[in-house]
Amino acid sequence: MNKYRPSSVSTFSFRSPLVKRQLDQRPSQIASLYRARSTIYTNNPRRNYSTEDKATRFVTSFNSFQTFTGVVLVSFLGAYYLYQQNGAKMSSKLIPSDPSEVMVIRDITPNVVTLSVPFARFGMIHVGGRATLVRLTSGRWAVFSPVALTPEVKAKLAQLGGTVGYIIAPDFEHHIFITEWAKEYPEAKIIGPEGLPEKRAKAAGTDEKIGNEKFAHVYTPADKQFNQIDADFAKDFEVEYMESHPNKEIIFYYKPERVLIEADLLFNLPAIEQYSKVPEAARNSHGFANKLFGGMQSTEGEAKGMKRFMWYVFSAKNRPSWNASIQRIDQWDFTTIIPCHGETMEGNGKEIFKKIFEWHLEGKK
Repeated sequence: MNKYRPSSVSTFSFRSPLVKRQLDQRPSQIASLYRARSTIYTNNPRRNYSTEDKATRFVTSFNSFQTFTGVVLVSFLGAYYLYQQNGAKMSSKLIPSDPSEVMVIRDITPNVVTLSVPFARFGMIHVGGRATLVRLTSGRWAVFSPVALTPEVKAKLAQLGGTVGYIIAPDFEHHIFITEWAKEYPEAKIIGPEGLPEKRAKAAGTDEKIGNEKFAHVYTPADKQFNQIDADFAKDFEVEYMESHPNKEIIFYYKPERVLIEADLLFNLPAIEQYSKVPEAARNSHGFANKLFGGMQSTEGEAKGMKRFMWYVFSAKNRPSWNASIQRIDQWDFTTIIPCHGETMEGNGKEIFKKIFEWHLEGKK
């Protein structure tokens, strides 16, 4: 065994041929990168490492990052592909067996209510799920990313008054409960991104929860900022359609109370509120996978994992379009961000947004 293999790199990392090749390099080859700079360290006791020590530290830090990023991306993208291939047959598996038992209904403002539930992507990654109810100045309600329409949700709407006028799927994934809400509120206008009506029509024949409802408006790149669903909607909302997002994300800004509503643009893990009513054993299951993915989807601290994920993964396909959308969203005067996955960012939403999307706002890394 190579005595220079860093012990801090976990065993599973050696399964990657790339990592193996990197670790098997002679440290002297890597150490040569430092020789020209060695005098910089000579007079600094805290950095007066031997050349071999520097090489080992370099290998350890480099491969730890490579391994962490590689495992997350391969696992996430591989599982996501399988989900996409089988999603039409899986909706029943995505729903809590008794949503009433685990749902948290909370007033964010007098006119904004969230419905938070547990949701585990691929059955193990605890990302949570959240619908958002918004009362327009007209008195009608809009529901974003609808979740189960439980008796408690119906009672909440009855208590607040008004009816649901808009059922909105903010991206390609958050649509399973459209049919349930449309049956209860048949006059509501259904809104979503391009491709979703076709996806639902295909699934309708095999999935009892998904119908083939008519959409009032479908977003395309030709109408990225369209908000003229009707006069009432245009008065209260600004819109940005991000076709560059893998899930075809539509971002909404509720102007009266300065709230940004999104689905998969920005996670804020861990999903504490969404799992607050779940038994402890289930809440703590799959700890390693959740720690790994959560590290890439947390806004805490410098949030370098999330920033890299946004830059190298989500925006990679069409970064110019992504950057333009982020820069337009940044012009909105929001203070709160309500995501579908993870904690609501109340009061400091704009600061978090600027931090996470710093490279996109500047147009460079």
